[in-house]
Amino acid sequence: MATKTNILKNNLIEALEQSLGIVTTACKKVKCNRSTFYKYYNNDKVFREKVDDLQNLTLDFVESQLHEQIKEGNTTATIFYLKTKGKKRGFIERQEIQMDGGIESKIIEWTPAKDK
Repeated sequence: MATKTNILKNNLIEALEQSLGIVTTACKKVKCNRSTFYKYYNNDKVFREKVDDLQNLTLDFVESQLHEQIKEGNTTATIFYLKTKGKKRGFIERQEIQMDGGIESKIIEWTPAKDK
């Protein structure tokens, strides 16, 4: 049965798809509060699965755009990809700390100033 709630949920899913997963944009489009969206998301397993699937589709789309930029010779996109996906092959920035000395400990005694 097409209840008002089910219609709103379906409209939210469509708006979310059009907004590439941006919840605020989707809610504004269907005139729905974000709190209502998250109520549906937290309490309706089917709705949550649809939203999560859309998030994965959006991620796939964005990743394909990154690949396009790499194909076009975008150095920044290439570096970003290597830093995130190429970690296992050594493409990672890290800090190395070298310790050459011992540890020195000093006791400092503090006494409050005396009133004059």
